[in-house]
Amino acid sequence: MAVPKRKTTRMKRGARRSADALKQPTYVEDKDSGELRRPHHVDLKTGMYRGRQILAVKEDV
Repeated sequence: MAVPKRKTTRMKRGARRSADALKQPTYVEDKDSGELRRPHHVDLKTGMYRGRQILAVKEDV
């Protein structure tokens, strides 16, 4: 069984646990529509990504 040779310091323990904190997802304002969207993601309302039409927009009936 693996047993640590030294006690883990508070600094090392805190540095390891720093990634455990939950962060709020970031959103950016779309240049064309003004809607909020995730960065580097396709805008689902317009189907645009980086100025190009990627997805076909579904029509509401």
